[in-house]
Amino acid sequence: MERVPNPNRFIENFRDGLRVNNVYLVKTKNAAVTKNGKEYLNVCLQDRTGTIDAKVWEPNSPGISDFSPMDYVYVEGNVSIYNGVNQLSIQRLSVASEGTYAAEDFLPVSKHDREEMGKELFALIKTVQNPYLQKLLQKLFVEDKDFYKCFSFHSAAKSVHHGYVGGLLEHTLSVAKLCDFYARHYGDINRDILLSAALCHDIGKTKELTPFPKNDYSDEGQLLGHILIGYTMLSEKMQEIPDFPENVKTEFLHCILSHHGELEYGSPKKPATMEALLLSFADNTDAKLETMREFIEQGEKSGKAKEANGWVGFNKLLDSNVKKTFN
Repeated sequence: MERVPNPNRFIENFRDGLRVNNVYLVKTKNAAVTKNGKEYLNVCLQDRTGTIDAKVWEPNSPGISDFSPMDYVYVEGNVSIYNGVNQLSIQRLSVASEGTYAAEDFLPVSKHDREEMGKELFALIKTVQNPYLQKLLQKLFVEDKDFYKCFSFHSAAKSVHHGYVGGLLEHTLSVAKLCDFYARHYGDINRDILLSAALCHDIGKTKELTPFPKNDYSDEGQLLGHILIGYTMLSEKMQEIPDFPENVKTEFLHCILSHHGELEYGSPKKPATMEALLLSFADNTDAKLETMREFIEQGEKSGKAKEANGWVGFNKLLDSNVKKTFN
């Protein structure tokens, strides 16, 4: 008899003492050894609501079948709290049979509707007045159907921020809307260059990161990084547009190369124009805010925020203790 997973046992609902009997996606798996020299397995399990660190303390027991990363596995185990976060101790594990799970239940997904976000993105594209930049955006997002399909499904990061299906579209749209505001607020900004660069600044992530469910760094991503990849993709598209003005091309591509703001953050150049500076601010704002939001949500799910009057702990990326403000 095939096992049917319980749809109510999503990872976001895990709590101390819960008995788990369900299917999950194996994101990572590696062997380790305890201080006493006993072998065990570190496993990261995933569903659409998040991930959990899991341990197989008896990897050679009859109840643990052979499995690999990216397998869908049926697990039985108990949830406990370790260092303030949920951890799953697995007693039984077997590779799940096809038909006992729905793949869409195991990928983290944006809270925003991708179709609606796409409509907003295309509406912003239409407002770009420069004919050469307009043609560039059309060739990239409208004419290249395969690219847009990949772009709209992709994540914006492996784990730091917007690391879910639709995350790259969500982050790009947010950055573009911030830049649209900047252009309206500061009257001496070249809106076409700023907005076009905002829409294109992270397209290299479609090649830097592998598709879901893996969502990990590709060889190209490890060796080149999304900034250089995106610069190359855009340069090649520009070559397809006759008589593309050199000054527009250079100023636009400078925004792409400098959008991380600082050399130590991976930008080959620091911002040298107002448009490049504003793009780096918008990108940093959206990335940092989402990093904090996701960290706070983790604290709320674990109960830490409630127990510590809103404080959820120290975040290394933000270099600060983080507090949830209660309304």
